Amino acid sequence: MNLKDNFYEYIQNLQDTITSKLEEVDGKATFKQDLWQRPEGGGGRTRVIENGGVFEKGGVNISAVHGKLPESMQQYFGVSDADFYACGLSLVIHPKNPFVPTVHANWRYFELYDQQGNIVDQWFGGGQDLTPYYLFDEDAAHFHSICKRACDRHHPNFYPQYKKRCDDYFWNHHRNEARGVGGLFFDYCKANEEMDMEAWHNFVTEVGNSFLEAYIPIVSKRKDMVYDQPHRDWQEIRRGRYVEFNLVHDKGTLFGLRTNGRIESILMSLPPHVQWQYDHHPERGSEEERLTKVLQKPKKWA
Repeated sequence: MNLKDNFYEYIQNLQDTITSKLEEVDGKATFKQDLWQRPEGGGGRTRVIENGGVFEKGGVNISAVHGKLPESMQQYFGVSDADFYACGLSLVIHPKNPFVPTVHANWRYFELYDQQGNIVDQWFGGGQDLTPYYLFDEDAAHFHSICKRACDRHHPNFYPQYKKRCDDYFWNHHRNEARGVGGLFFDYCKANEEMDMEAWHNFVTEVGNSFLEAYIPIVSKRKDMVYDQPHRDWQEIRRGRYVEFNLVHDKGTLFGLRTNGRIESILMSLPPHVQWQYDHHPERGSEEERLTKVLQKPKKWA
């Protein structure tokens, strides 16, 4: 089996594993499945959970798309008249309880071909990151320690390098703050002297396999905490910042829109209830203010 088939089979199985575990934790709602085809080539399997006992909205999607690389993306990659293949798993989970963080992750593989169908470029990308509304330091430390362990099995520099990239990438420039407490972000992972494509495949799948261990213990610990309307209001105000990042800065959203991607799958990352209050500032000395201060200067967690 070649690399792309191997990875596609992996993400199909990973989608099953993750959705089964999330349904078990939720205890009320199940994922609704939507199979779709892309007219230009390929398709995907979208799974969405809504109005659950724990998860207000979440999506765990896989896709494998191929065809002519659209002109806008040819300029972006600096190629002309190329074909492409891209597959990946993308997930975003928005829990109901404001004390449970939102989480995002994706793992993807990309190939570019010349007119004879030869691979002229190939790479992996992905990562996982945590967006709390109330900051429990031990939760951020747990998430990062699992990320670090997965990285350390492959290269001692991966965790510091990809943690910093995550902090840099998930940054709302117009707000001068991070989207959350970060995690890992890596892209254009190509064959080099130290890592061939098989080694990159092993690294990316290791990170994918670590996801549930990084996130589920946090959900289990926080999902039954008592909250009131002000906690909910703050959660929805912070979710507004999440939406801003995804619509203004996120490359994945941009790629999906430029390649005539399926709009429902691209925008499934958006939460169902959001607030934008004019010039809102948290109370001085509050937990809400503590979160905003940490988001203005990324911390070392592991």
